[in-house]
Amino acid sequence: MKSLQLIFSNSRYFAPAWVFTSLNIWFGTWAIYIPSVKEKLDIDKADLGIAIFCLSLGVFTIFPMASAIINRFGVGRTTWYCVLLCSLTAIFPLMAPNYYLLMVSLFVFGLANGLTDIAMNTLVTEIEKEDKKNFMSAAHGFFSLGGVLVGLGSFLIPVIGNPALHMAVTIVVVLVIHLFFYKKYFDIVSPPVDKEQFSLKLLKPLFLLGVIAFVTMGSEGAIVDWSGLYLKEITLAPETMIGSGFLAFSIAMTLGRFLGDGISEKIGSIKIVVLGTVIAALGYGLVLTGDTLLAIAGFALNGLGFSVIIPELFRIGGNVKGIESAKGVSFIAGTGYLGFLMGPVILGFVAEEASLKHSFYALLGCVLLVLMVTMGLKRSKA
Repeated sequence: MKSLQLIFSNSRYFAPAWVFTSLNIWFGTWAIYIPSVKEKLDIDKADLGIAIFCLSLGVFTIFPMASAIINRFGVGRTTWYCVLLCSLTAIFPLMAPNYYLLMVSLFVFGLANGLTDIAMNTLVTEIEKEDKKNFMSAAHGFFSLGGVLVGLGSFLIPVIGNPALHMAVTIVVVLVIHLFFYKKYFDIVSPPVDKEQFSLKLLKPLFLLGVIAFVTMGSEGAIVDWSGLYLKEITLAPETMIGSGFLAFSIAMTLGRFLGDGISEKIGSIKIVVLGTVIAALGYGLVLTGDTLLAIAGFALNGLGFSVIIPELFRIGGNVKGIESAKGVSFIAGTGYLGFLMGPVILGFVAEEASLKHSFYALLGCVLLVLMVTMGLKRSKA
């Protein structure tokens, strides 16, 4: 909890952490109104899926350009411009009068989201380097906190009764808070990196980090999408407990991220990734027992284990020798996000061809793969 105390006691650290919270607030507020948008535009699930894909397409489109933009304007300025861009574009999908403008607005919103993701992670990486303080994991905890705030805000849906108005109020509140703090990071720039001559040896650690990010976020996405169905079909959980797996996963992940920085500072980045994969593997062991309560406890362990891995990968990726911070962070974000999108789809095919339980055996295998790759990363570091 040391990093959490650091964030709340010093505006230099709270300012970037609030960007993390804001990103999930903007995205989450859009997400809770997806059913309303579907009904308003009278589109089917397939059309909705294509529209949501446009958001993902926007994210992927900006990733290759993100590091150049950040280096051109400076990471602090880029982060602030992203805050303004997200504030502007977040409301468009909820105001779209037809399906085609919905797709365009989601693509633009995706561009803003993707660039913000890279900028804020690069910003925290640079502040950590300057101040010799660890708070990356806690910053990701603030991202999770944004989801909690959106969940509480969802109770206002029947009161406000207007998706665009709800988003507008949310944007104003979030932006007003930013106006008090953005100057704390606005002038931060990434120092020049002594680039080494291109070699496969230089790319090996970044490639291994990408594999870990892909598998880890793919597993996270699978749990988000499939945990409820697993409890219903495999453990035969009662209706009231179907959402308990995701809830346990989310709470444990938020808690783990607030604790992660202190642990990382004591044992190091590689060891905490190893620790996280071991805890996640134990979690899958409990999930695969087929018992409802043990499975829920297993999902909690999954959340606790995964919570420290992705923030640590951003920290490592931003410090790879000979590679600019923004490029390292962009690569981790790109491979991780690809895994988050593809993981649930791949697991769906496995579930259809074999069974849902076999899908979770596959997830256990993925965690063990992460453990093996991490050990390879450890040797590369040595």
